[in-house]
Amino acid sequence: MGDRAELEYISIGGNRHPSAADWANNDGGCLAYGAGNSIALWRPLDSAYKGVYALLNGHTDAANAVKFYQRSGNQEVLLFSGSVDKSIRAWRVPLGESEGKSYESAVVAQHDASVTALEILSDSQTLISASADSTIKVWDLSHFATDGINEEVELVETIKVKIMPLAISAHDLDKKHKILAVAGSNAAIHIYVTQTTGKFGPIATLTGHAGWIRSLSFVRETTDTSSDLLLASASQDKFIRLWRIHKGEELPSSKAVDDPSLGLMGKSVSTKAHRFEIGDERASITFEALLLGHDDWIYSNKWHHHDGKLQLLSASADNSLAIWEADANSGIWVCVSRLGEISAQKGSTTATGSTGGFWIGLWSPKGNAVASLGRTGGWRLWQQESEHIWVPQIGCGGHVRSVTDIAWSKSGGYLLSTSSDQTSRLHSKWKQTPSWHEFARPQIHGYDLNCIGVISDTQFVSGADEKPLRVFQEPAVVASLLSKLCDISQENTDLPDAANIPVLGLSNKAIQAVDDKESNTNGDTEEPTTDDPSFIVNISALDIDHPPVEDQLARHLLWPEIHKVYGHGYEISAVAVTQDGTLMATACRASSIDHAVIRVYDTKDWKDFSEPLRAHSLTVTSLQWSPDGGYLLSVGRDRIWSIFELIDGKFTTTTAKGHSRMILDCSWAPLEAGRIFATAGRDKSVKIWQLIGTEWQLKSTITVSQPATAVAFAPSLPQNHLSLAIGLESGELLLAEVSMEDLEKVNVRPMQMQLCPHKGISRIAWQPQSGEQASGLMAVASEDGSLRIFTVPS
Repeated sequence: MGDRAELEYISIGGNRHPSAADWANNDGGCLAYGAGNSIALWRPLDSAYKGVYALLNGHTDAANAVKFYQRSGNQEVLLFSGSVDKSIRAWRVPLGESEGKSYESAVVAQHDASVTALEILSDSQTLISASADSTIKVWDLSHFATDGINEEVELVETIKVKIMPLAISAHDLDKKHKILAVAGSNAAIHIYVTQTTGKFGPIATLTGHAGWIRSLSFVRETTDTSSDLLLASASQDKFIRLWRIHKGEELPSSKAVDDPSLGLMGKSVSTKAHRFEIGDERASITFEALLLGHDDWIYSNKWHHHDGKLQLLSASADNSLAIWEADANSGIWVCVSRLGEISAQKGSTTATGSTGGFWIGLWSPKGNAVASLGRTGGWRLWQQESEHIWVPQIGCGGHVRSVTDIAWSKSGGYLLSTSSDQTSRLHSKWKQTPSWHEFARPQIHGYDLNCIGVISDTQFVSGADEKPLRVFQEPAVVASLLSKLCDISQENTDLPDAANIPVLGLSNKAIQAVDDKESNTNGDTEEPTTDDPSFIVNISALDIDHPPVEDQLARHLLWPEIHKVYGHGYEISAVAVTQDGTLMATACRASSIDHAVIRVYDTKDWKDFSEPLRAHSLTVTSLQWSPDGGYLLSVGRDRIWSIFELIDGKFTTTTAKGHSRMILDCSWAPLEAGRIFATAGRDKSVKIWQLIGTEWQLKSTITVSQPATAVAFAPSLPQNHLSLAIGLESGELLLAEVSMEDLEKVNVRPMQMQLCPHKGISRIAWQPQSGEQASGLMAVASEDGSLRIFTVPS
């Protein structure tokens, strides 16, 4: 069973680093980005909208730098990645039909500190890396293995710099010489050129910026290989500077002095020429232009030749992408397109809808699309419709920190996930393609979120690093979206229109949708009036006919909070709701018996259903109601499990020491199997228990190689056996078949390692099933920030 599981969906956000993504320059158009310790592969222009189709695992810390290297004639590309773990790895990424079948990797280089940037000169087979150890290393790729990936690259030279390099760019000056630009934790750009020895030597320091420089990019001015080079530098001083590298004794004419926008600077711009030699030739570097237009830090800039024009794409913390061109008549550089959000629409914080800026901007291989990564870890995509018209397309993304809990809706139509990144997200299947997407972001919070429970198909409850639990109600905009695109019907029509978070607030509030313009008695149109403009939204903004893009998720698809549930004294650790949604059990972090209680609430009035349930002495790690709601199972750090049987509105308690170390998760078998449950412990075992007469007996112990962190029974009984999914601290997933005739007969198969996360499994949840189904959907949440959905044959 395990080796036939197929990966249906991966959701994971990108790392906020300007060098942490690259778009391969081939017809397949694979975009790779750092996602936690992994490298995510995505085809942005894929008509199937599949999203991330693979995660490459190998790094032991965050991936900061990603760069493709395609050799001519190969049916694969090499991908190099640099990480905080000090290493540079090489990956083979197959193209075309073979994608996703094999991804090999090797550690090819090592620095003494975090790798901050990578550059590749394909023609000269050179890899250049920058590191926080204040060195730039140059590597020769010419002897890198072509039939296997086990050979190491050859270190050519090490350049010591006096800054922490954050950005590098290199280019061939001619067939024999290369130029390298280095910048970072000061306001200068350091230029190196290869000397007669073949090694890089410093030839100039370019000054002018007033802040750290985050991105550098070289390009030929035209497609003619003898044309001048241009260097673009993007800085935290909110400006982009262009520099010209020109061969010849005479200096090129500069248009910088004629640019009227420079008068806004309040001081003259230096046009000092930096002269140097390339072999027997003279050359110079001069200031070319100053690009003004962003009003916050600029994180990245990339060149591209498109339709005979040279264009520069810049990404800024002001929530915008800008596309720059030189005016055909004056030669002055101007912004011809701006994508993202304009200042008047920006929220002051992430909670009010602002994405917190763009960290990466990338051109597609043909230059007819651009992609950008925002602070929330989500990718935005625009495709060019006409010369200056760019249309938003469906992007991808996900959580950017550990996914702590997941829960399916009662009908199984959608999946909710919650995370330490302080968001809850709703995922469902778009019937048109079909493909899985994020369809709502019900909660954006100020605390790390720990657990989530579904009350009904329109309500859920979440617990965080705070004392109250919060209950949320589905708004009409989400109900309409799920109905149109996912065939999830909603009978309740009495729903709020939408929700938002007031400035300085933590509670999502219901808001009203209004016509874009409301008519007054004179027939004129005027803006709608309200005491608080933040509590209205235009109807047009809620008319969504495709999976939402990142700004819609952050701004318009919140769920209003309808209730707070109090009672606990510390951070909430676990929540569970009965199948019929009438009772909710909760627990909080505890170091003493006084706080290690379980509280049960009636969801009709949110009052205590009973006295607090006492059995544990330390934090309760997981709570699970039996399918019929007759039993509540709890496990905890104190190594015991407890069962509370509900009889005539009263609970009776049974407690036993289940494992030799803390118990991390538990799960009930389907009701038709009888009273059976499983527990997962840090003692590297999963135990199966059964009610025999009036006693709960241990029937089977499954020994595993790592601490078992998650366990879940499938909701069906195919071929008279139980299917049990087990997640380990290493990220490994196991699928066990347990015979109903003899619970001691257990067949355990591991899932393919390339499909598994590389960090601990936080939670496993099977989609509710109705009737006989040939396969089931299994959702897996991991500490690596990924959410995965598998199709598992019965």
